[in-house]
Amino acid sequence: MSAAAEALRAEFGARAVLTDPAEMAPSLTDLYREVTGTAAALLLPGSTAEVGAMLRAAARLGLAVVPQGGGTGLVHGAIPAGTDQVALSLRRMNRIRSIEPDDYAVTAEAGCVLQAVKEAVAAHDLFLPVSIGSQGTCQIGGIVSTNAGGINVLRYGMTREQVLGLEVVLADGTLWDGLSSLRKNNTGPDPRQLFIGAEGTFGVITAATLRLAPLPRARATALVALPDVAALTGVFHLARRACADLLSAFEFMMPEAMAVAREAMEGPPDLPGPGGAYALIDLAAPGPVDLDALLEGFLATALERGLVRDGVIATSGAQAERLWMLREAVNDGAARHGPHLRSDVSTRLSEVPAFVAEVTKAIAEGVPGALPLAFGHFGDGNVHVTVLPAKGPAAEMEAAIHRAKEILNARVDARGGSISAEHGIGRLKRADFDARLAPAPRRMLAGLRAALDPEGRMNPGALHPPGRDG
Repeated sequence: MSAAAEALRAEFGARAVLTDPAEMAPSLTDLYREVTGTAAALLLPGSTAEVGAMLRAAARLGLAVVPQGGGTGLVHGAIPAGTDQVALSLRRMNRIRSIEPDDYAVTAEAGCVLQAVKEAVAAHDLFLPVSIGSQGTCQIGGIVSTNAGGINVLRYGMTREQVLGLEVVLADGTLWDGLSSLRKNNTGPDPRQLFIGAEGTFGVITAATLRLAPLPRARATALVALPDVAALTGVFHLARRACADLLSAFEFMMPEAMAVAREAMEGPPDLPGPGGAYALIDLAAPGPVDLDALLEGFLATALERGLVRDGVIATSGAQAERLWMLREAVNDGAARHGPHLRSDVSTRLSEVPAFVAEVTKAIAEGVPGALPLAFGHFGDGNVHVTVLPAKGPAAEMEAAIHRAKEILNARVDARGGSISAEHGIGRLKRADFDARLAPAPRRMLAGLRAALDPEGRMNPGALHPPGRDG
């Protein structure tokens, strides 16, 4: 145990400061065990006041601080990288402070698991719209710090759109209490926006007040086979115009992604016939709306126009869940392959079909033996291109992954898209982010860092271009 760790344990106690390697190990690696870090200690504050005290102590001891949520991030954004750093997990701060049904708001501490908050507000016939595959593990502080996306962005927006107020401890231990359920407050620039998506580099989010919606009671789900990827646009327009905001999700999978998902799933659900692309469509409403009629109506029109070949409409909630499990199984199937490229890019909605066609073709031709899998959130232009390299020596597979990433990013840049639609930057995409950061936003980001964390102690190595923290 280092002298710094001993000092922290003497001040905060053994329950709040872990130094045993075995106890720390789960917090020093990422979701897929791709990287492993090191730290002087794992800090487990039990209150906002204790977070402040720990940040002051870390500064006094010359330690950097890496805030952590549920450990479900995909860009290595919360992995400490040295014995001059400590990880700070918010998992003990897991209290729902208030549910305000009349204000359609909930205030939860950063360590609350997203699924637990969703279940708590559902008891009041309310709905927290952030819906992601990791919601049984990810935490409120993590989804706010990374501005998480998910399947309902089409209807409700990103996590940023759900945040009404924040409680944040700054790098020097100062508390900013910005918790509020106000919907309108136009008193100058909004400080909370600085911390949403900042990945813990400007301070530690300790609690959030989040916007709620009426709980959807009715649901209709369909998985449809399309003749080709170009037909996605036509089907989406029919769905959007027929259902407006009742359309809560519109996902897509290319045949290669569908095949990998089916292999990964035990007993896959009933599927439509073969298609050149697939769309998973979800309608939801809080009241007595005939969603089945709406769904069947626009799909009948799509069938008449040759935009749909076949489809399966869920006849029960269990069948709908099985269809969604198939969509989530793509990542599990890719993980079984071994090393692979995992991406999270976006382009304009109108360009998704052309982008998917061109980038999968370019990767297949430019990386011999590689299999590109395209899927994602069509309704908001978010495309996940996963690339499975040909099996071989580790160095060859890594080279293939690197080449595939170069091809993908070049195509994204050519269309004015984003290299990170919802996963964030972390450490994994830091160099790519730096290469694309224009001078004006670079100066603004550096100025904010200098004002909020002048010593660069908050999550060094994540998000920000190399500077004082290397």
